[in-house]
Amino acid sequence: MPSTAIVTVVRMLEELPEATQNQVVEHLREYLEDFQDEARWENAFKKTQTKLVDAARRAKREIADGQAKPLDHHQL
Repeated sequence: MPSTAIVTVVRMLEELPEATQNQVVEHLREYLEDFQDEARWENAFKKTQTKLVDAARRAKREIADGQAKPLDHHQL
């Protein structure tokens, strides 16, 4: 069963001309796709955050121990 908010939006859309309805629906579709994409990125980041923190700690340790070398961007 749709929420009250969804019912309200549908009623508002129904009052608009069909061309405007189509424009609103297209904008909403794009917004929802962006929202879902952002949620996927956030989820992926959460899954790798521990590994990123561990890698940063290891890099700091290697720098402190003198094991790290400056990056030579010409050799990339």
